Amino acid sequence: MEQLALLFVLLLGAVLSVPLGDRLKLPAPVLMTLLGIVLALIRAVPNVDIPPDLILPLVLPPLLYAAVHRTSWRQFAANRRPIFLLAVALVFVTTAAVAVVANAVVPGLPIAAAVALGALVAPPDPVAATAVAGQLGLPRRLVSILEGEGLFNDVTAITLYHVAIAAAVSGSFSLPHAALELVLSAVVAVAVGVGLGWAANRLMAYLGDATLQIGLTLLVPYASYVLAEELKGSGVLAVLTVAMFLAERAFDADDVLTRLTGRAFWDVVDTLVTGVAFGLIGLEVHNVVRTAEGHWGEMLGWAAAVVAVVIVVRLLWLMPMTWVTQRLHARRDIAEEIPVSWRETVIMWWAGMRGVASVALALAIPLTMDDKSPFPKRDEIVFIAFGVIMTTLILQGLSLPWLVKKLKVTADTEVEVEYEKQLALRAAKAAKRRLKEIEEVEELPEEVQEQMLRRAYDIGLRINPEMGAEERRSTQARFARIKRVRRIQNEMLSAARHEVLAARSEPGADPEVVDRVLRQLDVRSLR
Repeated sequence: MEQLALLFVLLLGAVLSVPLGDRLKLPAPVLMTLLGIVLALIRAVPNVDIPPDLILPLVLPPLLYAAVHRTSWRQFAANRRPIFLLAVALVFVTTAAVAVVANAVVPGLPIAAAVALGALVAPPDPVAATAVAGQLGLPRRLVSILEGEGLFNDVTAITLYHVAIAAAVSGSFSLPHAALELVLSAVVAVAVGVGLGWAANRLMAYLGDATLQIGLTLLVPYASYVLAEELKGSGVLAVLTVAMFLAERAFDADDVLTRLTGRAFWDVVDTLVTGVAFGLIGLEVHNVVRTAEGHWGEMLGWAAAVVAVVIVVRLLWLMPMTWVTQRLHARRDIAEEIPVSWRETVIMWWAGMRGVASVALALAIPLTMDDKSPFPKRDEIVFIAFGVIMTTLILQGLSLPWLVKKLKVTADTEVEVEYEKQLALRAAKAAKRRLKEIEEVEELPEEVQEQMLRRAYDIGLRINPEMGAEERRSTQARFARIKRVRRIQNEMLSAARHEVLAARSEPGADPEVVDRVLRQLDVRSLR
């Protein structure tokens, strides 16, 4: 099987793993990892030949960009304390703990190389965490914290990793220099992200066409990552910055087509890139296993020790930090989202799966030092890293649904439904206010006024049919008319779409014109 055919298999698996995961109540990334392992065991499947230094630039930018657009800057700001404790403080603690243990159990492993190992296994994967959280129906507060941790921990871990690798390769380390490098990396990344975000926002208005605008959003995360890395900044932080900038400012509220098209496009990109990334993790197992030939016993022991440190440190950190955060939260009137019970804290602990970033960093370890000698214990580090990745992804990923069910941790759907109802009511009231403003400057016939009032009420009903239940009970006749009008409008639009679509097969029909008209009808149907 050639490399291109293998890519198509992974893409197909990425599509099929989503409905299969929904049916089995398992995260799609875990299923794709298992598929990669199965493919790695088939002799006809070739070894993956992707340069390690290209894995992060190819995979992380679109995944981070898509993840940021599912949240908001205000949500990050509101949860800055728990996110900082997980994405920064816990990464440092895990890196230090792993470095100490690895340096003690692996003979001949230098402390700088041990720190590099700790940094690359420290960050839980943002894609796996988001996929798991969204699929299992966890409380929104846990999803927010897991998303924030997953998005920001790579920034800390990758910076630590580069500092450790530089120290290992050169044989020298300066703490002041490393701290300055970390600060400058962050400053450069933020500057690149804001600058490209501003430029992209201006280009959006110039391009105008929805297709071109969405195409630009695909280029921006890659450009920000590459430019930041070239300027010695953090590529991950640059992508996060530009994504947040555009998420807050990019699209006009009335630009319906661009918003709908962009959401659909990025859902497809997210699904395919995630599937391929985790499939590649499974495929790399074949190469990693070969490094352990003749040393299985001791290398499995080293990997088990590091796995235990990674899992236990996360639990030992989360328990007291959650308690401290709850105490501070109780003293302040803030909109911070935190775990409210030990059960939720346990779920957060067990959701700390490693993934794409850890694989890329492990494979990107240099082969030689500055003096041309081999990088110390490189094969052992890669094997241990994959032991952590596979254990957390497979063991935790497969058992997390059972644990969630056992601990009965579920989303507070009543709160979400009530919030949706409030938003629907606000939308309907905003439409009515605008109608009154128009009536003050324009003379509308009485029948038009009543029709427009019905439309304003219908706006809220389309968002949430439960909105205004009390009002509906007192105005059953009016609601029946509105419901009937909406049904008739939908049937009319359906007939129009069928007619236009049938015209596509007629002799002499222009498919481009047909598709343009059909797209206008589709957008009208969603309003």
